Amino acid sequence: MNRFLVPGFSFLVLGWGAVIAEDEPFRPKAEKFPPLEKAHAYRGELVFVDHANRRGSIRVQGEGKFFRNDPHPFAMLPYGVIRYHGAPADLRDIPLGTVLHVRGFLPPDPNLSAVPVLPADNKEKDANHYRGTGIFPAENHVLLLEDEPGHCLREGKVWKLKQLELKNKQGTIVASRERKAGGDTSAEEEEAMTFDAATQIWRGRERLGVHDLIEEGIWPASGKKSLDGQPVLLGITWKPTEDGVFTRFHISDIWLDDTAMERAAQNQTETHKAFIRSRWMPARVDAVEYGKFGQATVTATLFGGMDDVLYADFKKDVPALMTAVENTLKHTHGAYGPAHMACKGPIVDVVKADGEVPLGSSGIQIQFQTDLIIEGIRPGRIVRVRPGSWPQVQVPREEYVGDSIDARFPTPAIFPKY
Repeated sequence: MNRFLVPGFSFLVLGWGAVIAEDEPFRPKAEKFPPLEKAHAYRGELVFVDHANRRGSIRVQGEGKFFRNDPHPFAMLPYGVIRYHGAPADLRDIPLGTVLHVRGFLPPDPNLSAVPVLPADNKEKDANHYRGTGIFPAENHVLLLEDEPGHCLREGKVWKLKQLELKNKQGTIVASRERKAGGDTSAEEEEAMTFDAATQIWRGRERLGVHDLIEEGIWPASGKKSLDGQPVLLGITWKPTEDGVFTRFHISDIWLDDTAMERAAQNQTETHKAFIRSRWMPARVDAVEYGKFGQATVTATLFGGMDDVLYADFKKDVPALMTAVENTLKHTHGAYGPAHMACKGPIVDVVKADGEVPLGSSGIQIQFQTDLIIEGIRPGRIVRVRPGSWPQVQVPREEYVGDSIDARFPTPAIFPKY
């Protein structure tokens, strides 16, 4: 194997003239969970959701005037993790307008993308019209989508409130995102954000409003007040702003203490647990060992990012159902629900990986045995699995494909091409 250089490029020669560019953009492989550190990071406002197909659009924050930025389509990877209020979530749980942090990749297979496929260098292009660069990244297949408190909890950060200015129950707060005490104390640049009478303030088990803090004498009825770096977690959205400020975010929620944030996370966790039990656990098929007359043993890795209680239901000798789904996690076999054409049989083994596992994987591998395997269950394909203790329900029409495995509802044509 030889290496040679061309200005701006580095190549490997693998024999018989085969050449690979070493600086080729990273693209996830279908059979592997991609490393989070190779993802492109950006953030923006959620402005459209197609929850049944696990996709939507985000107004990406760039260098220019935020309000001018067109919504940018994204699709969740099959194993992509969604976090809201520091807990597992589905796209349907997140209100429009929420500012989200994104970790995305190029589409693993452009031919199967549920959103427009863009040039790999698209994030470097100037969008013009005062918008700047970075607002249409080609890395629109998302491994991790999280709101502001979830992002801070994962990275060990808080917002330190420096000063507020208030009039008629609305105003601005100056704050900076920083490491918690005891860690790296370097702070990001201070940011001024708006709040108003609709901003929710959470203290312990209480839900307060701006008027409550004014009545308690904690905040003034009008004027400025120093907040002395008070550590909090913030929910951040975007609203149109006055006075010619083109990129200023809005505070939807303030969590004043750990109890308040833990309560919000627990509420969201319960919502998501009920959702997964009704739609079944997604997984990727690692191997299929075929027997006679349709019998098979399927080895699959359960996807990650969910509550431990759900994974605990996957035990050896538990009866289960397994059905094929497409990359959007919509089931593909049967006309009225995932159980219609699902394979039946027991879970014959459960193996948990040692050490750290990549984001998107639970590190839990199951072996499922069935007497009649369906076509869609093959190595590399996505499935959903239901342990016998979970409820068997019918899903709404938009959550399954129907007669054609190639049908999408609706198609990528609903999105603009930039």
